[in-house]
Amino acid sequence: MYGLWKPRVLGAWKVPADGPVIFAVNHSHNIDGPMVMGVAPRPTHFLIKKEAYVGPLGPFLTGIGQLKVDRTTADRTAITQALGVLENGGVLGIFPEGTRGEGDFASLRAGLAYFAVRSGAPIVPIAVLGSTDRPGRLIKALPPLRSRVDVVFGDPFDAGDGTGRRTRRALDEATERIQKQLTSHLENARRLTGR
Repeated sequence: MYGLWKPRVLGAWKVPADGPVIFAVNHSHNIDGPMVMGVAPRPTHFLIKKEAYVGPLGPFLTGIGQLKVDRTTADRTAITQALGVLENGGVLGIFPEGTRGEGDFASLRAGLAYFAVRSGAPIVPIAVLGSTDRPGRLIKALPPLRSRVDVVFGDPFDAGDGTGRRTRRALDEATERIQKQLTSHLENARRLTGR
């Protein structure tokens, strides 16, 4: 990432040095995940849609520890693998909106709350800003080479209410708490970076 763009990484020191952690990343461009993987202080295992596993990219993603997920169903294999990452004290990366969009955390899917409540792992919000400012000259699908992309890590927080409940209602309440935290982090990141 540092060779192709100019990432400015802010707050990486906030990521816990060990133990399970969930990265909740806004998703507005296809380089957001690779950018976080490239600049994060710890190795990250992202849940990536199965549609991305085409041609040589499939074995490459598997080889670097990424997790293939079928978004059309409750993918038990992906869920088990993701929980395994957390049980082993690793970092699980999730795009809580489920798909690329505005990257504003406006509509969260329940997966992030499920993994956070089930594992008890803290969530670190991450805002990737600047990846969609303008298209590149050579490859329109990528930001211009050597352009600045900001990656802002937020303060870790717990999604649960402290009771350990895993009911549907507890997950809905956790999703609301998560959305408030992520939206607040994104607003702070925009102020901090001027984007």
